[in-house]
Parts: sequence; C-alpha cells; structure tokens
Amino acid sequence: MVNDVPRRAETTRSYLMCPPEYFEVSYAINPWMRPDEPVDPGLAMRQWSELRATYESLGHSVSVIEPVAGLPDMVFAANGATVIDGIALGVRFKHPERAAEAGAYLSWLRSHGYTVHEALRVNEGEGDILVAGDTVLAGYGFRSDMGAAWELSSVFKRRVMSLRLIDPRYYHLDTALCVLDDSTAMYYPPAFDDAGRVFLSTVFDELIEAKDEDAEVLGLNAVSDGRQVVLAAQATSLARSLAARGFTPVPVDMSELLKAGGGAKCCTLELRH
Repeated sequence: MVNDVPRRAETTRSYLMCPPEYFEVSYAINPWMRPDEPVDPGLAMRQWSELRATYESLGHSVSVIEPVAGLPDMVFAANGATVIDGIALGVRFKHPERAAEAGAYLSWLRSHGYTVHEALRVNEGEGDILVAGDTVLAGYGFRSDMGAAWELSSVFKRRVMSLRLIDPRYYHLDTALCVLDDSTAMYYPPAFDDAGRVFLSTVFDELIEAKDEDAEVLGLNAVSDGRQVVLAAQATSLARSLAARGFTPVPVDMSELLKAGGGAKCCTLELRH
C-alpha cells in the first residue's frame, strides 16, 4: 500500500514573546474574559515558560520583550505588530485598555533594527493578520478595521485579502484560522461568512476543519513551522487530524491564558526577516 500522507518540512522561525508578569483579567473586552474569575499568575507564568521552552526545543529562536506594569494583556505578543521581510507595521488597538502596548512593541522593534511604520488604521497585529505565501490575510469584524487592508498592502507590497469574522467568540483571525504552510491551513468554518469560506478554499489547496470542541479550547490559536504544530493540549481531535496529514502536533497547556481569550499563537509574534 502506497503511503499518500504528505511529507511536511519545517523551517526555523524567530519569535518575540512577553512574560505574563502582570497578567490578570481586570476588564472584559472579549467574551472569554470574566474579571470575577481570578487567574493564577504563577500558573500562567509556568505555562508561558513551557511554551517558550517548547519553541526552543524545536529549534526556533525566542526573543523576549520586557513587560510593562499596568498592561496585563501585553503577554499576547501577536497583537504587538506585523513583521514581514524585516518591516514592521505597528498596531492601533480598538480598546483603550490595550493602547499603550502599541508603543512598547514598536520601540522594541525599532531598537532591534526593524524598519517601523506606525499604524494609521485600527489593526491588532498578527491577531488579525496572517501570512500565507505571498498573500496577507486580514481579519475584520470585531477588532480590526476592514480599511487596514490598504495600509498592509502599501507597507508590505503584497496582495491583501480581507476576511470577515462573524462569531464574537472568535474575535481575532488567529482564533479561527491557522496557516500550517503555504498551501495548507486549519480553520473553523462557522467563524467566517460565506464569502470568506469560499475565498479560503481558493487560497489553500487543503483545509482542515476544526470541530466545535477544538475551536472552543482555541485549538486553532496555534503556531506551525511547516511541520510541527504547537497547539492547545485540549484540542485532541484536531491533533489527530494534523497527524493524519503528515504534521507533528506538539501539545501545550495554555488553559490559564485562555481565561483572557489567548493561546499559543496569541503569545507569539513571528519576526519574519
């Protein structure tokens, strides 16, 4: 019998992360956040540290930005910027509670040699902006403006396609879609409108559909290097689907960060040189 499982190839990545030193849920700006339910800061730090160690064990490099007191969501580094070809587009947050994070991330990127552009339109970084080959996918509907697409196109000189999100639980694109490699992605179809689902089928040769139970533990808030996929340990069905298609699932427990609506990808900004 011929084995028709695709052979996947990883590439080494560079990531930026921020320790959850000041992590708490003190306000509610998405359906996951409940300020009346306390978080365990120590557990959050241990889970974050395990995520960092996982990336390093897979051969990737991790840089760390200093957390800022009073910015409990700064741990979600994916929202700090979008970085492609050594160029960084900063962010402009919808909610004032997170506004000061933008300057902290832009300052770090500038000091580390990136060409920096300040955002003119509301965009929440890689939370709503994903890269698939030469195409940039831009989510909108809850946190980022649809109009951010023109700014992305101007800064990065790439084709930009907008995707409307329609389920408030999946308020950022990276909670409903994960690019696995240039031709493969996994996603949660009910998070997108009809046009978005059709468009995704034209961008990717292969789409892996997440079941409700995997989406609900933010199993799609995952990080792929082309073969190894770091994802929520609770997303067991999704992990089996990945393995059946030649990917290597790498489970991590991000349950404490989930209390703020975040997972592995939320904690990870890719620095594309």
